[in-house]
Amino acid sequence: MNTRESASKRAVDQTLLGHPKGLFYLAFTEAWERFSFYGMTALVVLYMVNQLLLPGHVEHIAGLAGFRAGIESLVGPLSTQALASQIFGFYSGFVYFTPLLGGMIADRWIGQRNAVVIGALSMSAGHFAMAFDQTFLIALLLLVIGSGFLKGNISAQVGALYPPDDEARRTRGFVIFSTGINVGAVAGPLLCGLLAQVYGWHYGFGVAAIFMLLGLATYLYGYRYLPARVGRHNREGDRLSAADWRIIAALSVVITITIFQSIAYAQIFNVMPVWIQQHVASTVGNFRIPIPWYQASHSLFSVLAVPMLLYGWRRQVARGHEPSEIVKIGTGAWLMAASNLILVAATFAGGAPVNPIWPCLYCLGLSISFLYYWPTLLALVSRTAPAKVNATMMGIAFMSLFVANNLIGWIGRFYERMSPIHFWAMHAAIGAIGGILMMLFGRRLSHVIQPR
Repeated sequence: MNTRESASKRAVDQTLLGHPKGLFYLAFTEAWERFSFYGMTALVVLYMVNQLLLPGHVEHIAGLAGFRAGIESLVGPLSTQALASQIFGFYSGFVYFTPLLGGMIADRWIGQRNAVVIGALSMSAGHFAMAFDQTFLIALLLLVIGSGFLKGNISAQVGALYPPDDEARRTRGFVIFSTGINVGAVAGPLLCGLLAQVYGWHYGFGVAAIFMLLGLATYLYGYRYLPARVGRHNREGDRLSAADWRIIAALSVVITITIFQSIAYAQIFNVMPVWIQQHVASTVGNFRIPIPWYQASHSLFSVLAVPMLLYGWRRQVARGHEPSEIVKIGTGAWLMAASNLILVAATFAGGAPVNPIWPCLYCLGLSISFLYYWPTLLALVSRTAPAKVNATMMGIAFMSLFVANNLIGWIGRFYERMSPIHFWAMHAAIGAIGGILMMLFGRRLSHVIQPR
């Protein structure tokens, strides 16, 4: 047994509560990282619209003049809100693109453990760079690069902590790991949003940087319990059959259709905060609600909705009527359309200003819609994609978010040219297109992916 194999065996052998100790270090690292990521994401569009891209600040951003000129040469002049939307779209899109490159670099050269450390350092530097006007674009670049090194590689390490045949314990391990993600996604916008409102934008970004450093410290403390490199099965001799290629094609169609759902969903991080600032009552009693708290409520609703959905699906299984994964993905599209119609209804009936209950209902609807389509898509790809290209197909699934987030940045440019009713009705229609496509092609896709 070589040195690397011995280290990996020691990492697996160290257990706590029936799971490898490394799992808990990874879960806490991910909680801190998600705290910083979602805390920063909840602030950045409002920060650009309300301060950074206004006169007195925008002139100081290194590289922005050239970046803006390049974008406007393609799409025409951009207002402050439109430019903010375009920047956010590029940033959030490439966050889902770079993990493909980070995974390749880790697999081929540096290993997952070193890649996560590099990613955490880059993200910490990015959060600190947000404190200065001049380094804003550099900050976003550092965050994108850091996410590329960290996001996929830390997840890969979770699976590598368990023996290949220990599927049940591995699944429970990912549940524990996902809990860290959810905790960070709720707490980050709550604290960062409150600090930004009370003390200023840079306090919100600063605490995000501190928590990212805490994540790095947690990871380094548990370094010895983690596998340096995730093993890969050698399947070079395998050949894809004609049936495999048909499954790959069908899955690719399903993934492409879900781009419509993702577009209808992702404006919660881009245009929704601007709409809330302009149209929603900012206070309840004497308390002023930080706008990022709505995004925190979305994450909280996602956590609370999971057991209810699982219970409902189990009841359907017991009755023999549980819908297929394709049907669930289509249901998610229709629910996404209905969720956007809540904001249309809010504009009609909510008064001026709109009652805060309306955006809360919107966030609740998006939470349930997201749980219907996105985890189901990942489960479908993981279960049915041919073994030789399973990881590649998972990467392609995440690439759909790269496409969707770039598109929400482009679509967000039209917010100021449209009434809120028309803007949110457009997103309801986009979600409905995903539902219609699933109705038209879902049965045929199911027969290809899961032939009886």
